[in-house]
Amino acid sequence: MLLFNPVVISVIVMGILCLLRLNVMLSMIVASLVAGMMSGMGLGLTMKYLVAGMGGNSETALSYILLGTLAVAINQTGLASIMSKKIANLVNGRKKVLILLIAFLACFSQNLIPVHIAFIPILIPPLLKMMNHLKIDRRAVACALTFGVKVPYIVLPVGFGLIFHTIVKEQLNANGYNITLDQVWKSNWFLGIAMLLGLLIAVFITYRKDREYQDLPLKGFTEDKNIPDHMTKEHWITLGAAILAFGVQLITGSLPLGAIAALIVMMIFRVINLKEIDNLLNGGVMIMGLIAFVMLVAAGYGNVIRETNAIPVLVEGVVSIIGTNKLIASFVMLTVGLFVSIGLGSSFGTIPILAVIYCPLALKLGFSPTAMIILITTAGALGDAGSPASDSTLGPTSGLNADGQHQHITDTCIPTFSHYTVLLFIFGLIGATIF
Repeated sequence: MLLFNPVVISVIVMGILCLLRLNVMLSMIVASLVAGMMSGMGLGLTMKYLVAGMGGNSETALSYILLGTLAVAINQTGLASIMSKKIANLVNGRKKVLILLIAFLACFSQNLIPVHIAFIPILIPPLLKMMNHLKIDRRAVACALTFGVKVPYIVLPVGFGLIFHTIVKEQLNANGYNITLDQVWKSNWFLGIAMLLGLLIAVFITYRKDREYQDLPLKGFTEDKNIPDHMTKEHWITLGAAILAFGVQLITGSLPLGAIAALIVMMIFRVINLKEIDNLLNGGVMIMGLIAFVMLVAAGYGNVIRETNAIPVLVEGVVSIIGTNKLIASFVMLTVGLFVSIGLGSSFGTIPILAVIYCPLALKLGFSPTAMIILITTAGALGDAGSPASDSTLGPTSGLNADGQHQHITDTCIPTFSHYTVLLFIFGLIGATIF
């Protein structure tokens, strides 16, 4: 039975453990063991696949540690505090404006300056005190950040979006369809509306009421109580180092190399002292260490899921009971996509897995290229907005929990799931049947 498929059971176990507030990393390890045991691999082989797969996110994990270190270094110079002060003056006490501004700025992290979630531990922690005074519900900010790191790659064919759209195009073309790159964004605008609607509901309805937080120390950061009105030479050097980090990353495609380059420049110009590196690294580990290890385990979990060979069985089992009804077919395929993408925590990695089975079925049922693009994109993106293992949720938590008052599951994953995953599912279902 499909309900006893190792992937389904494993994802359900992970979800239950996370809701019970077991650590996300431990929840994924237990879920991996469940998937392995149910598929007959045994504990030893399951752990072997788990550890072997962790290397898939090794560069990402290193990036998070080094970027966390860079965030602490930038904060130490006071540049982050100046940025926070300027944003505060711009917002002028209007909390909804602040939330929407954060969502707007986050969008540039996927295309104009494609650093993905790397900006979050730099920009958000210095803003927490102002958010506390405005009594902003951080769940709304989590939704704003997730909006900013998801919508651009779904809708716009630039930066990370170009990579994602290319994956969609190539996978569909490899499995029976014949589409061009521009067809992807011309179809996915429909899903962008769903995300925008989710953001507006979160900001203006669900989380519009005040929520109290305490002004607590930030983990790994030192508070600057004397914020200057103007940029000093030290601040300009720090800003230049940050720009250099982005530039090196764009040229080389390596986030760790960009962070190291920025830290070296800050040391050469004596913005930070060589003797302070240990403290900066410790601070970077404090704010990003857990996230880095979660990403490592997430890659291992994804490897275990693939090695169970249960995904094709799950998809084929679903196909056998769908029949010829497009609406039912779309609903079931999106449901399978939800389970797979929650387990993998990556929409980019989910597309190739599903395209192999979905495309022949969609062709047989007469789905148009536009409908298939919407269907496969939605199926891949569903879990990314609410998975505990996704960087689209881990990133917001890393910034909003800098003072220990933001819980990953209840304050990030559940809000983003309810406002984005649900609406994406509905819009994906509509789009796949009317286009």
